[in-house]
Formats: sequence, structure tokens, C-alpha cells
Amino acid sequence: MKIVSWNVNGIRAIAKKTFFTDLELLAPDILCLQEIKAMDNHVAETLKPLNGYHIYSNSAVRPGYSGTAVISKIKPLNVTRGINSERHDTEGRVLCLEMETFFLVNVYVPNSGSELKRLGYRQDWDKAFFDYLKALEKKKPVIVCGDLNVAHKAIDLARPKANYNKTAGYMQEEIDGMDRFTEGGLADTFRHLYPDATERYSWWSYRAGARSKNIGWRIDYFLVSQSFLPSVKNAFILEEITGSDHCPVGIELVL
Repeated sequence: MKIVSWNVNGIRAIAKKTFFTDLELLAPDILCLQEIKAMDNHVAETLKPLNGYHIYSNSAVRPGYSGTAVISKIKPLNVTRGINSERHDTEGRVLCLEMETFFLVNVYVPNSGSELKRLGYRQDWDKAFFDYLKALEKKKPVIVCGDLNVAHKAIDLARPKANYNKTAGYMQEEIDGMDRFTEGGLADTFRHLYPDATERYSWWSYRAGARSKNIGWRIDYFLVSQSFLPSVKNAFILEEITGSDHCPVGIELVL
């Protein structure tokens, strides 16, 4: 089984580019999308050309903002939206598919913002989301994928010294939130399989030709329950696929 995650920075915008061709090249069994920036009806309309897929979405209350969607060849046992929190469930950030042997959680973690105005909220979110995942894990293993909006280690961004404790995505508070996941039983699949892989990023600023210079950040992840790690055959980052400021990332499973 191949599962791919991609922050598309607007489902309607990327659909006008090479999204459908890219989908054929990716050939995923399940594709998880973040930052769809569209209401559920717009997602359904945009993805109407697709055949043979089950499509689910979780839109933000605010139009044109945030949101998640999943395109799956496999019909899940159940689909839930949000983390059962009035405070955290207005922005369409979590979409969970219950499969036979695992929960697949598609997430778009809040950004702390250019002036770090949401850093406090982000810390609350990280804790609430972790508690939500651990509750799921009591039933069956979890796979968490999406834009986690944090570079976990210095190896995960091109300029760690210049950004540490200055820039959203590499604040110690955000790193602590990621530590909670990895120390709490969720493994970073790419880093588990490729501990020393350098200059492998999933997001690049649109400014100053960052992508062509590979001045990037690895902020898109697949985390899995430790018990599920033996099922992970490979993890990959597809930097060559454009259309968004993020590139797709994914895992291959042997079930």
C-alpha cells in the first residue's frame, strides 16, 4: 500500500496546474491533502474528474482557509473529522480514516505565524492532538501524516542557526511538541529509515529562489506507532513534483 501526503496550498489552484497528471504518476492507494482552502462542495466539484476514488474532506468554517481532504482507492471502515474539541475543530485540520489494521490521521498543524502570535495556541494544539492520537492508539496503531509545521532537528532545515527561536516552525516550543510525539511512541518514518539523509526538504519559501537553491525545510511527515514500524517498507520525499510550495511525501507499507 502506498500512502502519500501533500500540502497543495489550495486545491482549486493546484487543479489548474498538473495535479491530475501528478496523481497518475504518484499512483497512491491513498492521498492525503492539506491546506485545501476550499469548502466541501468546492472540493467535490474540483475533484469530479477522478474516477475510482472515495473522496472525503474537512473544511474550515472560514472560507478559503486551511482544511484537509483524502482521496482513497480503499473505502475506510469509518471517517471522522476533528479531535472532538470545540476550540480546535473550526479550521478543518484533522481528517481520520479508520482502516482495518490502523487509523490514518491526516493533519494540517497550525502555523505559529510570522510574528509568532499563535505560538501559545500552537502549544495547546500540539498537546490536544497528541492526547487525541494516544486515545486512538488504544484501539489500533496510528499513521499520522501531513504538514506538521515544524522542522524537528537541525538536519531538517537548510539554515538552522539563522532560524532557531526566531522563526515559526523552528521555535523550541514547537520542537518540544514534536519531541512529545516521537518520545511518546510515534516514529518519524523518513528519519527512522534514513537517519543521516541531508538536504532532504518538503517545503521551500517562494522568496529569493529558495527552491532552486534547495534552501528548504522538512516539515511534512509520516509518523507511525512504534508497533507498526515493521510494516513500513519505505519512506520517500518527491522534491521533483511541483505545483505547490510543498512537495509530496509518502510511505510504502507491507500489510
